[in-house]
Amino acid sequence: MRDFSKMGATILGNTVSNLIMIIPPMFGAIQSVRDGLEKRYIASYLALTVVGMGSWCFHMTLKYEMQLLDELPMIYSCCIFVYCMFECFKIKNSVNYHLLFTLVLFSLIVTTVYLKVKEPIFHQVMYGMLVFTLVLRSIYIVTWVYPWLRGLGYTSLGIFLLGFLFWNIDNIFCESLRNFRKKVPPIIGITTQFHAWWHILTGLGSYLHILFSLYTRTLYLRYRPKVKFLFGIWPVILFEPLRKH
Repeated sequence: MRDFSKMGATILGNTVSNLIMIIPPMFGAIQSVRDGLEKRYIASYLALTVVGMGSWCFHMTLKYEMQLLDELPMIYSCCIFVYCMFECFKIKNSVNYHLLFTLVLFSLIVTTVYLKVKEPIFHQVMYGMLVFTLVLRSIYIVTWVYPWLRGLGYTSLGIFLLGFLFWNIDNIFCESLRNFRKKVPPIIGITTQFHAWWHILTGLGSYLHILFSLYTRTLYLRYRPKVKFLFGIWPVILFEPLRKH
């Protein structure tokens, strides 16, 4: 007989853990509007929010349509991240139509193929390609352009990759972990909900990546960005334009 209380706890954990991808980015988007930042960064925050909401809906319903609402926005949000990273060193409010067209076309092709083949590996490979592109660009920036941003850049990358590791552990050892949780107290079992940890860590890593991209951009635009911690815990970027003498 299935232990439905533990199944419910798993679904609840995998659902609630998406809050980190919903609430902070929403505040980030609002703050970006107030600060008059470029629309690409507002889109970045909102895209991460959409990923979190899609994942929330999927884990709450476990329906295929909601799974698409979870997985496809992962591709779209990463495309926005790629655009932001490759446009960090351009004049303010510039638009790179060639890169924009390429990323939109990539998204349409991935969407069309994935809807037809319904193969998770295809989605994972496409998503991995985008993440790898972001990693290379980030390494270039912290190595050759702004070395003092290594802390923020490598922290976002490290947290994201740790989440990716937990996700793979959960996929590979899912049955073993499930059996382990049946034998231990709930307080111990909850720490092995690696899929929920995947949500938390990749959500935080993605949020920090937006901060890294935004910090790089505002530095180039000759603002004075600073990372501050709300309530001593949550990182945000505050900045002011360079004073004119």
